[in-house]
Amino acid sequence: MDLQISVFLLFILFTAGHSLSCYECRSSLGSCAFQEKKTCPSESLYCVSTTGVVQIGGIKTVNKFKGCEADCQSGSTNIGYSKMTLSCCNTDLCNAQDAPDPNTNVPNGKKCFSCDEKSCSNTLSCLGTEDRCFKATGENLEKDLTTVGGLSVVSKGCISKNICDVTAAGTLIPNVKDFSCCEGNMCNGAQSVSQSFLFLCCSLLSYFLLQ
Repeated sequence: MDLQISVFLLFILFTAGHSLSCYECRSSLGSCAFQEKKTCPSESLYCVSTTGVVQIGGIKTVNKFKGCEADCQSGSTNIGYSKMTLSCCNTDLCNAQDAPDPNTNVPNGKKCFSCDEKSCSNTLSCLGTEDRCFKATGENLEKDLTTVGGLSVVSKGCISKNICDVTAAGTLIPNVKDFSCCEGNMCNGAQSVSQSFLFLCCSLLSYFLLQ
């Protein structure tokens, strides 16, 4: 019995002072080739890797982020021409691999409404683990010069349940409000015109790249 107690106390002593280590990278060039090791703050419990792809016309931008997070869930978001995958893990340096390119995900049969600069009644085919539709409103990242505090914007698309849960709880993207998810096909409503149809994914990217 004394031996068991001693082993338990040693375990507590060694783990109490341990801080998670993760790879860190912020890149808008599509590569994390120069990632560095980082000791995370005590409140960070996860290593994260994200890949965000925005493609409008013939212009494609790939953003990468790796680092430490207090809360994290693996999955993906999709509003059509802007997509993001997140990979989360909780052991030292477990985020060595980049999150997969979201364009490699295959359609899963689910469909949701999405927005462009004219309408929020477009039909979007969900990919991979995106088993929910979402609707989000918030403040435009690009401020209107005549509007103090920016514009009220709407975004709709497909999302994985894991990411939906933490976003709805307000732990993933602080500036998103009135965020909701639903399970049925096209359940996120066709009404409303989006003033900033890249809102959600830009908010995600900005949260990770600029924090």
